[in-house]
Amino acid sequence: MSEIREADVLVGGLGAVGASIVRGLDRLGCSVIGIDRYRPPHEMGSSHGLARITREFVGEGAEYVPLVRRSHEIWDELERRGARLRERTGLLYLSRRDGAAPRHHAADFLEATRTVARAAGVELPVLDARALRAGWPQFDVPDDAVGCLEPEAGFVRPERCLEAVLGDLRDPARSLVFGETILEVSEDAGRVRVRTDQATYRARRVVLAIGAWTPDFVGGAFRRDLTVLRQAQYWFELTDPGLWRAAPTFLWFHGDGPADVFYGFPSDDGVSLKVATEQYQTPCDPDDCDRTVSPDEAATLFETHVRGRLNGVGPALKRAAACLYTFNGHPGREGRFMIGPHPAVPGVTVVSACSGHGFKHAAGLGEAVAAEVLGETPFCDLSAFAVG
Repeated sequence: MSEIREADVLVGGLGAVGASIVRGLDRLGCSVIGIDRYRPPHEMGSSHGLARITREFVGEGAEYVPLVRRSHEIWDELERRGARLRERTGLLYLSRRDGAAPRHHAADFLEATRTVARAAGVELPVLDARALRAGWPQFDVPDDAVGCLEPEAGFVRPERCLEAVLGDLRDPARSLVFGETILEVSEDAGRVRVRTDQATYRARRVVLAIGAWTPDFVGGAFRRDLTVLRQAQYWFELTDPGLWRAAPTFLWFHGDGPADVFYGFPSDDGVSLKVATEQYQTPCDPDDCDRTVSPDEAATLFETHVRGRLNGVGPALKRAAACLYTFNGHPGREGRFMIGPHPAVPGVTVVSACSGHGFKHAAGLGEAVAAEVLGETPFCDLSAFAVG
């Protein structure tokens, strides 16, 4: 029988959140093992795509603000040791003067964002169509358009961030296990036993941050409330590259429905522009998800969202990638993170349901969860994300 590896804490999943929890635990001095079935960064989960929006004034709720602020501090600290991780391009929010702009549980995301900013002592002035056209010729806005700019927002580079977080451990070779799939967690004489397809581990505490695999693996409220959704990201050709070299990151609500929104980034390569939207209707199985993006999908996205709105962008697709959202659909808590005990195994904490807006918070969230797991007081209150 193979030897059982022991640790103070074992973390299942090494995406953005799981990797950050491992880093937080490592910095607090405990022995930690992190396990992932793949070798991050990879394109099988939710922590890829070259660019992810980051914004401090989080329209999803003021309770997220401490997490994103701490995340920015961590990214900045890691940047000083190596690769560039965060780009402060500004984030331009676009909507309609009398429109709704629903997103997650906010009825008007633009106004929700301004409210969170105001509570932090920052006023984000509303700009009309004339001001938007004068400031940002990349956007072909209608006469009833309104917008606001969050100057210090922008995007982070997810693959680089993940590499930097995992590379910041005291002993990555000992703390990280790749290529093993967790099959079972169970109670073991006051500790937690973790069985993978290749080995057995035992720890005082276990944290599961397994993303899209959470509902089926954990069960209970996590199966009840979570839905796994396939999303697609697109890089379209630039017909006027000069327009997009110094453009802001953007989030554009162009209709009253939840599907009438898309987002994008300035061009990194001078030949393509990343844009994407979100869908919440069609669930998928993470082990049987089509990770290819068809030409028809790209054409539909371009015609529905891009054409007539983004200047200097053509329909030719340069690249595409699919990713997974694990969305919390609990009534009244739609889109919220979901953090709580395993429904059947003592000593196991489950961290999930980042619902498509988790990467910007991941570094801070990992640090806060690590402190809580070790019985210390985290830098911010996580009770808002308790299981509903």
